[in-house]
Amino acid sequence: MVMKKVNWVLALIMSIIFGWIGVDRFIMGKVGTGILKLITFGGCGIWWLIDLILIATKHQFENVQWVG
Repeated sequence: MVMKKVNWVLALIMSIIFGWIGVDRFIMGKVGTGILKLITFGGCGIWWLIDLILIATKHQFENVQWVG
């Protein structure tokens, strides 16, 4: 299992600004869910808010290691 190192500050800022189009998911290497977020506009804002909270609290996503 390869852990992707992701800058936490960058992911948080991108989630705040562009999370509704899935940029945060693309940064974490989760392309499939990034595309779903993109075409649903962040799950009409709900999914965007949930991801924003998860990233802000440094939730341990699968295969993601927070740095910074």
